[in-house]
Amino acid sequence: MENGNELSSSLSFASSYLSNASTCHNVSAASAGSEPVANVGLMSLSKLSASLETLLEDPEYDYCDVEIVVENRAVGVHRCILAARSPFFHELFKKADHSCVKEGKPRYLMSELVPYGWVGFEAFGVVLNYMYTGQLKPSPSEVSTCVHDTCAHDACGPSINYALQLMYASATFQMKELVMLVQRRLLNFVEKALVEDVIPILMAAFHCQLNQLLLHCVERVARSDLDNVCLEKELPCEVLSDIKSIRMKSPQDINACDMEVESMNEKRIGRILKALDSDDVELLKLLLLESDITLDDANALHYAAAYCDPKVVGEVLNLGTVNLNIRNARGYTVLHVAARRKDPSVIMGLLGKGACISDTTLDGQTAVTICRRLTRPKDYNVKTKQGDISNKDRLCIDVLEREMRRKPMADNIFISSMVVADDLHNRLIYFENRVAFARRLFPAEARLAMEVSHADSTSEFVGFSASKGSSGNFRAVDLNEIPSEQVKRLQSRLEALQKTVEAGRRFFPNCSEVLDNFLDDDMPDAFFLEKGTPEERRIKKMRFMELKEEVMKAFDKDRAQNNRTGLSSSSSSSSSPKGILNQKVRKR
Repeated sequence: MENGNELSSSLSFASSYLSNASTCHNVSAASAGSEPVANVGLMSLSKLSASLETLLEDPEYDYCDVEIVVENRAVGVHRCILAARSPFFHELFKKADHSCVKEGKPRYLMSELVPYGWVGFEAFGVVLNYMYTGQLKPSPSEVSTCVHDTCAHDACGPSINYALQLMYASATFQMKELVMLVQRRLLNFVEKALVEDVIPILMAAFHCQLNQLLLHCVERVARSDLDNVCLEKELPCEVLSDIKSIRMKSPQDINACDMEVESMNEKRIGRILKALDSDDVELLKLLLLESDITLDDANALHYAAAYCDPKVVGEVLNLGTVNLNIRNARGYTVLHVAARRKDPSVIMGLLGKGACISDTTLDGQTAVTICRRLTRPKDYNVKTKQGDISNKDRLCIDVLEREMRRKPMADNIFISSMVVADDLHNRLIYFENRVAFARRLFPAEARLAMEVSHADSTSEFVGFSASKGSSGNFRAVDLNEIPSEQVKRLQSRLEALQKTVEAGRRFFPNCSEVLDNFLDDDMPDAFFLEKGTPEERRIKKMRFMELKEEVMKAFDKDRAQNNRTGLSSSSSSSSSPKGILNQKVRKR
């Protein structure tokens, strides 16, 4: 509807201009033929708009003389059009010295043009199209809607974020008519949206100097139950003081003694949260000992899950003195806060410690719902190849949804402390290779699995690299190490590896299934390898892994030679590493 109003106003202006011109020429003639003249004017304006749009969309009409880089993508533009439509670009191009550009076209970075906000590729495309044609295109659904199935998209995170991008661009480029249009849309969001999502709107109004929108946001936030700690973290001092002044009660409403106690508690809580901000868990422990304020009283874990480094969240969890499912003033559990942050390592750490996945907020949202309402289809549906870093938005949703339907998993086989070192080698070979391949094929998932199982920081993983596989340092011989110490060392390493694999199976079953198939395919003739005494099986497996490494080296060498001689890279199964390995194992 707003798009239509904007277009109608533009066309009405053109119609009025043409009508006035005809009146000056001949009043009676204009009265008789005003309708045909207006229609011709509308057709001409529409034709001009379509012709200018061709400059943007048709590669055959690429006559651009400047490029603007948005999200690492260069967008070609025409200085004359941008300068005529935007005072900002007029001043920018007038002052610029493009004579020093030796190769290619002059380039500008969107991140430098818009200092306070962020403008994405799709939003800039819409603004650019408006500058060329005078028409506002419909919002691209992939960046202006969320991936929650039942959401109306009238106040979800992506819809607000997209409107903010339009505002930052139009305000920076000094396009008043577009600023007014987007401001109306943002004013509509203020009452509908969650108060947490009003904060970004407030910040945009502050930076773009939109007083009407700013006042509306300040009043909404002041009426809300957002605590001062959150506001102090999110808002500039001048805005915070306005909110506090609205919230302030008259002195007779509050007892002086109560005010003093409340002030003291706020100071103690403030010191605890500052210790978290500085990543100083030791100071946090001292403050807790000196005060009767607990982590739960300060909502310290909520704060850490929202603002602190994931390792700090893990250290606070390990203190063991916090209630994971306690709610803050907004009715949010720690997992709800982590879902808003969308950091998979924090989410997995909380779930690993027993956070309840089914808890809902006061308005009925689960952690999964929160995460989906903050995720754009563009981010959720992005495709990654094996070995590439996975998208964290998709990771968070997958982890939370899988936890919702997860059944309790049986514990892994307990390894007796009396087991001999030789038997441990067989298990270590498998788990070493599994973790190594996981780090190669699924780097983001493997890193998160190691973090949540605390395996990445243990001494068992010192010196471990994805390229070592089964030839790592766990078989190194220390002549001063007695057998019982060797068993203990190998058990510690195996436990660290197992925890990583367990975390992977729990949170990333699809990746684990790929690894299962991969390792099964790479372990031919398993029956042959399992025959014989434990000592014979151990020797066979060790020899098999050595053969595997030899075959892979030979295959890579042959492939390199074939590429140099121009031979086809395709080969039968007998000439592949798997085929050669199968043949060698069976011969033995």
